Amino acid sequence: MDTQAAEKIVAEQVDAVSKNPSLVRGNGCAACHVLFSLKDRMRVSEADAAAMLSEVLLENKELDGRFIEMVESIHMKQRMAGVAFAIKTREAKDRYLDSQLKNALEELLSDAAGFGVEAAMRKLVLTHAALQVAQNLGVDYHAATEELYHYMRRHAESEGDLEKLVSSLLGRAKK
Repeated sequence: MDTQAAEKIVAEQVDAVSKNPSLVRGNGCAACHVLFSLKDRMRVSEADAAAMLSEVLLENKELDGRFIEMVESIHMKQRMAGVAFAIKTREAKDRYLDSQLKNALEELLSDAAGFGVEAAMRKLVLTHAALQVAQNLGVDYHAATEELYHYMRRHAESEGDLEKLVSSLLGRAKK
């Protein structure tokens, strides 16, 4: 993996989106824009691009700070999220929610099959934590997730706490 090239792409995209938020189309995710730019330009899988992005942000604190500022600016300051959903009919909302639930369940099953039950449980715990952050701060899920990951990159002990919880939950499930 070419970490320097990945870091350059991430920095370029963070700067570009910070200067021109319309690069993140519609109600898209600023973090995902950076991730998929990295994926496309490095010609790697989404999983490999996510690993690269995490490594780059973990190793470059200044870039990590700029990245989270970009996410906060777009997801917290510039958007009024949820309006498009709120104006839909009840039937349209229900169809959307049905589709989202089915997709979420399939994704968790796929994660468990492909990466193990521990990975699926880890995802569930982190999702729960990010949703709590989103609810308590009144921000969207993407922003809350990025804030949580930003925190975890700066506080290594949180990774150990997560692993202990996942192990404990899986141990209790086996009983």
